[in-house]
Amino acid sequence: MEKITVIGAGLAGCEAAWQIARAGVAVELVEMKPQKFSPAHKSAGFAELICSNSLKAARLESAAGLLKEEMRRLGSLLTDCAERSKVPAGGALAVDREEFSRLATQALESCPLVTIRREERTELPEGFAVIATGPLTAEALSEDIQRLCGGGLNFFDAAAPIVSRESLDMERCFTADRYGRGEGDGDYINCPMNKAEYEAFVEALLGAGRAPRHDVDVGNPKVYEGCMPIEVLASRGRDAIRYGPMKPVGLVDPRTGHRPWAVVQLRTENRANSLYNLVGFQTNLKFGEQKRVFGMIPGLEDAEFVRYGVMHRNTFLNSPQLLDADYSLRQRPQLFFAGQITGVEGYMESASSGILAGRNAVRRLRGQEPLVLPETTMLGALSRYISGYTGKDFQPMGANFGILPPLPNRVRDKRQRYLALAERALADFQKFSEENFMS
Repeated sequence: MEKITVIGAGLAGCEAAWQIARAGVAVELVEMKPQKFSPAHKSAGFAELICSNSLKAARLESAAGLLKEEMRRLGSLLTDCAERSKVPAGGALAVDREEFSRLATQALESCPLVTIRREERTELPEGFAVIATGPLTAEALSEDIQRLCGGGLNFFDAAAPIVSRESLDMERCFTADRYGRGEGDGDYINCPMNKAEYEAFVEALLGAGRAPRHDVDVGNPKVYEGCMPIEVLASRGRDAIRYGPMKPVGLVDPRTGHRPWAVVQLRTENRANSLYNLVGFQTNLKFGEQKRVFGMIPGLEDAEFVRYGVMHRNTFLNSPQLLDADYSLRQRPQLFFAGQITGVEGYMESASSGILAGRNAVRRLRGQEPLVLPETTMLGALSRYISGYTGKDFQPMGANFGILPPLPNRVRDKRQRYLALAERALADFQKFSEENFMS
């Protein structure tokens, strides 16, 4: 019987296994949890979200929204799980991460063509396989991959703290979404600062002690922009975080009737609205320092931290030298890679690569031509980036309109330009689908 092995049950591995099974091919899904956990993982469930519970913007005229729509059209498992577990987040798609993981785990455990092995694999398998072990691949398997591929690239990733809702001083906060997006009174809790409070906070943040890293040059860690620690961003200039995660645009403090000098936003973690994460506050500060410094944020003076922020090492392949646009390894075409280990950055980006790797593993198994979407689609542009980047310093890349070919006619208004790019992408996606019998 035809069989494809998928190693890793993160977002990419779940999508790969799902696509393979949907095509009628047996899947052996290998996941080392709960036998062994990476430094960042805590749950035994599949598709565990670590850094944030946000899957980014939902609207079509955004790169993230376009990516998710393309994934839906390819029969994505995780976009369905996300819709069924979503929590209020204004214009973003955020999920109750435990429910999201439960739904993904349940779907794969109940699929008759998926056999689940809860064990650590220390070597690459023979035959057809998708490697979706993520940027925290266990040491033994990572070494085997590096022996085959000639090394990897090390980066560092950080996660934001989570606080309990009942411990917040809501008299110092207000609920609202930027520009009134979202429903009701607003999906975000906003902690406003005046100029003096902001400057004192930045001073404390820059002087706070950081957790030691024994596996990195602490003076020059490679941290990719998508998860830049708040203290590193603050070191770039006194107003850097006020123009970043603490930007006050689109918000008015109802107590003053004016826009605050800076704002810290909190986004709900679960459907019960009992836990909130500090948006954009990935950090590598010592736990005690997080309590002290983040306690200076209005409303968080007595906050209960149910999870402190952490930082961990990530490993990425030098994919442009190793992978084709179908996510297969050039020197061993039966072997596919998917997820952040390929250099795509973001939850849905990782999941989308799993969709394509899974589908292409089936196609290669059956002697069919690889599935590479048009470069005008977000999925196609991402696959071409990781396989065809020609610069000197390959960096992780998330969905963005800058990687799509420009429109033939210039559109000055950014919103209209993005909408036009999205409409072109979906039109080309549909045409490609009809021509290649993808539906």
